[in-house]
Amino acid sequence: MSESRPLYLGPRLRRLRRELGLTQQAMAADLGVSPSYIALLERNQRPMTADLLLRLARGYRLDVSDFAGDDAQDYARRVGQVLRDPLFADIELPALEVADLATSFPAISEALLRLHGAYTREQRELAQQREAPGGLESDPVTEARRFVADNRNYFHAIDTKAEEVAAAVAKAGSTAEWLRAGLGLRLRYLPPDVMMDALRRHDRHNSQLLIDDTLDGASRAFQVASHIAYVSLKREIASTLAKAQFASATAEGLVRRSLAAYGAAAILMPYDRFARAVEARAYDIEALSRQFSCSFEQVAHRLTTLNKPGLQRIPFFFIRVDPAGNVSKRLDGAGFPFAAHGGGCPLWSVHSVFRTPGEIVTQFLELPDGQRFFSIARTVKSGGGSWDRPAVTRAIALACSAEHAPQLVYAQGTDPKALATPIGVTCRLCNRPACAARAVPPVGREILPDDTRRTVAPFAFDEG
Repeated sequence: MSESRPLYLGPRLRRLRRELGLTQQAMAADLGVSPSYIALLERNQRPMTADLLLRLARGYRLDVSDFAGDDAQDYARRVGQVLRDPLFADIELPALEVADLATSFPAISEALLRLHGAYTREQRELAQQREAPGGLESDPVTEARRFVADNRNYFHAIDTKAEEVAAAVAKAGSTAEWLRAGLGLRLRYLPPDVMMDALRRHDRHNSQLLIDDTLDGASRAFQVASHIAYVSLKREIASTLAKAQFASATAEGLVRRSLAAYGAAAILMPYDRFARAVEARAYDIEALSRQFSCSFEQVAHRLTTLNKPGLQRIPFFFIRVDPAGNVSKRLDGAGFPFAAHGGGCPLWSVHSVFRTPGEIVTQFLELPDGQRFFSIARTVKSGGGSWDRPAVTRAIALACSAEHAPQLVYAQGTDPKALATPIGVTCRLCNRPACAARAVPPVGREILPDDTRRTVAPFAFDEG
């Protein structure tokens, strides 16, 4: 005959006592035991006896089967779910240890569950605050984006020096030869397992610049140019950073990385030559990408930087979003309101081009205040390169003032006053009353419930 397993119900007993508003002394008096015995039971240092379980059921009118459920099994399940959080991904957590924790230390398990619950709620609130207009001012990503926007994504000293470097690279014959002659570095392309998930790594010990060999040609060139930018544009990047004060070292580091990427693009697409090509090609991004051996996204990004005095080109706004609508990059040179508030309107084609991957979709847009823009949107891919490395698909959009549209190959022959899609900055800041795509009512407008009439829009609101 197998022995029955001792029944430990400490946390459940403690919850019951608190729900009843009893002290340990009061419960002990009700059950005819000592307060110290109740304390031992609650700490799982004594098992629950059948006699005491019956006293609990009679004294507090409980269903014995419900009360005597397996707390340890429930804790093990809940703790196991918590420990699957990516936060703990690098910690080996055997199921047996989780079960031991739940059985032997239920109070610690409860504390862990409460802490993770509080952490999760705080993370959600923090994300909402950062996405909201006027959100957390100290967020380093927001601060870095603001710095770039305040400079209209143009940095004269970096662009000027980058042109000199590009000329030196061209004279050397290739970036690999420039690295060898100028820095004594050997350029090597190695598989991901050797690179240990790095796309680019400077091996100082062996004087090598190592690049992931699964990257496509444009990405390889950009990673090499990024290293060159960090080295050869170091002084210009430092002087640009010195002009601003950052709330944190993280924000400054993010801006430094952005400036190095800016420099890399300027080396691959030197300003004067690129600006002339842009004019000759009528902003044909695919043609420009082939001319400069860069990706569609790299060229689109570079188009937002053409603000050199005397050689300005059309000012563009650039945004990159994933299928869930998260904005991972945002650059403004065109005064587009989404630069401040995020790309949240589902009527903008940047959110629908995932249905037509690789195809360019054009669209005239009109904001509630009457401003009109012309948009070019398309999906782009990153990552991949081998069977076991998944690719990430995102959508990018370039938008310029509608008055500039006729200069673009994508809108030649069209009327800048052509029919435009009415969009909003975000639902909270858009007062269009009949929008079927609306998710929430605008700020400051009272919702008008109507039991006898249903409009196309999900909300009806007052005129105020």
